[in-house]
Amino acid sequence: MVDLRLYAIVDPERAREPLDALARKVVSGGATLVQLRDKHGSTRKLVSEARAIKAALAGTGVPLLVNDRADVALAAGADGVHLGQDDMAVEDARRLLGPRAVVGLSIKTAAQAEAAPLARLDYVCVGGVFATLSKDNPEPPIGAAGLRAIVDVFRARAPGFPVGAIAGIDETNAADIVGAGADGVAVISALSLSDDPQAAAQRLRTIIDQALAQRAPSRRLPLGRGERDRL
Repeated sequence: MVDLRLYAIVDPERAREPLDALARKVVSGGATLVQLRDKHGSTRKLVSEARAIKAALAGTGVPLLVNDRADVALAAGADGVHLGQDDMAVEDARRLLGPRAVVGLSIKTAAQAEAAPLARLDYVCVGGVFATLSKDNPEPPIGAAGLRAIVDVFRARAPGFPVGAIAGIDETNAADIVGAGADGVAVISALSLSDDPQAAAQRLRTIIDQALAQRAPSRRLPLGRGERDRL
């Protein structure tokens, strides 16, 4: 079952050191999931980056996902893929990577939340919540209130389905995002541009765990994919 609490995204455009070293540091600090995002790298470069990060995470138990590229995830032996709305269809990625792979999907609207094929997904990530410099987002930020509205759609469809949040999230607002219903946060700059990524991850993980504990009475455990197949 995927653990979204602290979802670290590593991107060569937002990193001060090699991605494999950065990934190892943030996982040592408490990151529970790592994603490689490289929008401009060649396929060969992406495969090489993914293999290096996968090797750096060996023994940690933390999965590595590849942004957008199911083919790169397959070639590099990554644990899965994170898809955008314009990427390969979820069903095709699942067919390519198999039933044990982690497959996630970006969600920006309530309509997309209603249409998401939950039986083929392990999680979704809702964004952009706040303004961010790490990605061009033509739509205005949805804020905590917009996040809560989309989370409510998923809770109505499948109460325990894992829902993360992304964009502009850091130590100042992570607790509010968890309070709005997210099971975790996806973070780029707040970790990768920190002078000490491991310490930054430790601080964020503490904030997230405390926020989750405060809402524990109303929080339900995520469903496994087999349970979701019956939805």
